[in-house]
Amino acid sequence: MAQISLRIDDDVKMNAEKVCKDIGMSMSTAVNIYLKRLGAERRIPFEVSADPFFSKENMDELERRIANIRTGKSVLKEHELTGAQ
Repeated sequence: MAQISLRIDDDVKMNAEKVCKDIGMSMSTAVNIYLKRLGAERRIPFEVSADPFFSKENMDELERRIANIRTGKSVLKEHELTGAQ
């Protein structure tokens, strides 16, 4: 059996270990399940998607708004939060 070494953020590891414990399996078993599915299905066995904030359409809109501010077509205004104390 092979061993692998991974760098994982502490909070990610802690959360994953808690889930594994709640399910009743080790982290090693969970990683083995993931890797077996990856190999068998030849794909990531869950949906992976980008944050829609970084979509091309949104980036284009943000760049347009920045350009409008720089050219004076738009101005930034301060807003007061009402009801917040």
